[in-house]
Amino acid sequence: MTQSTLGADPRRWWALFVLCTAQFLVILDTSIVGIALPALQRALGFDAAGLQWIFNAYVVAFGGLLLLGGRLADLFGPRRLFATGFGVLTLASLVAGIATTGTTLLIARAVQGAGAALIAPAALSMVMSLFAARPGELRKALGFWGASAAAGGTAGVFLGGVITEWLSWRWTFLLNVPIGVLVMLATTAWLPRGIRQRGRVDLLGALTSTGGLALAVYAIVTANVASGARTAILLAISAGLFLVFALLQRARKEPLVPLAIFRAPNLTAGNIVMALLGAAWIPMWFFLNMYVQEVLGFGAFESGLALLPMTFAIMFLMTMATEKVVGRIGPKSALVIGLGVLGVALGLFSRMPVDGSFLANVLVPSLLGAIGMSLAYIPAMITSTMGARPEQGGLASGLVNTTYQVGSAIGLAAMVAVAGAKTSSLTIAGADRLAALNSGFSAAFIGAGVIAVGGAVLAALAIRMPRAETSPDAAAQSRA
Repeated sequence: MTQSTLGADPRRWWALFVLCTAQFLVILDTSIVGIALPALQRALGFDAAGLQWIFNAYVVAFGGLLLLGGRLADLFGPRRLFATGFGVLTLASLVAGIATTGTTLLIARAVQGAGAALIAPAALSMVMSLFAARPGELRKALGFWGASAAAGGTAGVFLGGVITEWLSWRWTFLLNVPIGVLVMLATTAWLPRGIRQRGRVDLLGALTSTGGLALAVYAIVTANVASGARTAILLAISAGLFLVFALLQRARKEPLVPLAIFRAPNLTAGNIVMALLGAAWIPMWFFLNMYVQEVLGFGAFESGLALLPMTFAIMFLMTMATEKVVGRIGPKSALVIGLGVLGVALGLFSRMPVDGSFLANVLVPSLLGAIGMSLAYIPAMITSTMGARPEQGGLASGLVNTTYQVGSAIGLAAMVAVAGAKTSSLTIAGADRLAALNSGFSAAFIGAGVIAVGGAVLAALAIRMPRAETSPDAAAQSRA
């Protein structure tokens, strides 16, 4: 029997605390290394292209294996898979924290991402089952869930600065170890056992989708140093792997992704918009971190402080304001406005000079970026999942998380390639090193801004909302 047939679990709020902690940590791990990147580069000898794989190794494994994680949670039970995922994440974090070579660190980061891919869908499945008996509580629980993700992504920027400045970059990974142990101890006491289903695991589907993603990111990352023909061949192979994945899903009796789900209203358009949001947002904070450290000369702690207003703004807006705004103007309007504001912020970032300052050049655009992300993220989730049937809710949630991670990885790879090409051309032409570097950052901000504006246009043209979209109850029910 499901939790909804048994009634509300008296331990549900303690369980929600554990699950939100897990979500916070999983998303924190995507951003906490951002400010530590220059320190990692000095310690382990990464070049500019290799440096972004500290981020991408995690995100590619996380995004590529999320659908498999959701399927495994159904087959083996969400609590068991949740505990297994935390075991993997904790062990991989320990290895990353004591790594002495770049190769070891990147492998550990990929394994961290695999552990996160087991945790995230299992955790969301338990949130849904714990509060299914009380829809009002479910909406509140999903609000905390969304806020924990937003807080994890932005708090990681500040914590990364504090840890790198006062401890060591190694503690950006080792921090997971004690937290992971505590979460695993709380799992048996507070989390529901859940139910197991019979079925098979589409391992070949998982391999082809993850392989296609990894190859696409690699091709884009190495585009500056490889021939055009080699890059085209790699992208063609990646496209072939995705085609094989789609054919497998059509042929399998128990696929990872039943293709019929894409007939749900707004699901396809919403997922594309979510991918574009990730492709704009992640390059923004990546290059903003690099600008304040490499161009303005801030230390790790100073960089964390510089981005703290953006962190607090997102946490406040996501928990206190976004739901009210969405309820008043509707998710589509909020999504279009949010992506537009994010595009404006990226345009302002592209104008940051070599001799800039925090107050004059960083503060206002970062707050605009926080407003844009806060307005766009939850509406993107709503529009991507609201058209799915109730029995497809978990799959729809897994899809939208996957597309965000995929967009993040490919968007960052593309913008690093753009920045690298601009910097190299100016350096060859004899420009000052710092000026060339800053011009590369500006090109990346412009590219990310174009992606954000493109997402806003797509949302305006392709997403169709019912007439009741401006009803607060309708918006809340759609999110639930």
